[in-house]
Amino acid sequence: MKRFRPRLTYANVIASLALFVALGGSAVAAGLAKNSVGPNQLKKGAVTGKAIRKQAVTAGKIAPKAVVAGKLGANAVLPGNLGAGIISTDKISASAVTAEKIKNNVVTTNKITNAAVNSQKIAAGGVGTSNLAEKAVTTAKLNDGAVTAAKLAPEVLNNVQTLKSGQTLRGVFSLGGTKAVTTKASAFGAISFQQPLVASPVLTVIVPKGGPFTTQCPGLGGGGTTPEATGGVACVYLTAETNLEGVGPAAVTQETSRLGVNLTAIGKEADAGNFVASGVWAVTAP
Repeated sequence: MKRFRPRLTYANVIASLALFVALGGSAVAAGLAKNSVGPNQLKKGAVTGKAIRKQAVTAGKIAPKAVVAGKLGANAVLPGNLGAGIISTDKISASAVTAEKIKNNVVTTNKITNAAVNSQKIAAGGVGTSNLAEKAVTTAKLNDGAVTAAKLAPEVLNNVQTLKSGQTLRGVFSLGGTKAVTTKASAFGAISFQQPLVASPVLTVIVPKGGPFTTQCPGLGGGGTTPEATGGVACVYLTAETNLEGVGPAAVTQETSRLGVNLTAIGKEADAGNFVASGVWAVTAP
């Protein structure tokens, strides 16, 4: 009977060497002292994103201030990576959030707590109106004293601006009174422009009831409710003249400034009773 004698082959040699290396590598790893591999033993770039197991790096494993802006790649932190309430005011450095860093309509009412906005938290030009959703900041969101004169543009406080060239103001007026026979009586009134002119009108025209109209005061417009005036002219159109001493300019006199027109109406000396002068006016800035 023949004894089985194994033959040494190339495959057997390679398999034996592989087993030896594998066992030897494990032995080397098992022989490393605890904490013997640290940052100093790792080559720069040795640990990549692919080498880190998902969820291996947690907040508890990151030292305070370990992650700074210079260590974050572009788009590294996205809204989906941030938990609710993770960014609070004490974690945002001064001037860290500027208008350029806030997308349009990012700030909405539900993201602002009541009384959250105060004057100290509003930097000059910090948040532009384009960054705010419509009605994002309501009265309830404003702290007491949040809106100060320094935070408002000049035109907000001074809401009465001079009338721009070519713009027209319009309104109504009425003045009059009651007098006895053979006594003279006068009534005084005023037209106040809602917006002052840069300078006083170069001309003020008293237009009698029904006209005639002029180049400077061309008429009352549709339905008599849209009086017209050319640039630099104030037109006072009489639509009611009752028991006045004279007609139009003779019955009503005026004194004009950039703020308005003072009017005086004189009742007929020969007639007792009421005397009235009323109508509409227009003034156009030159």
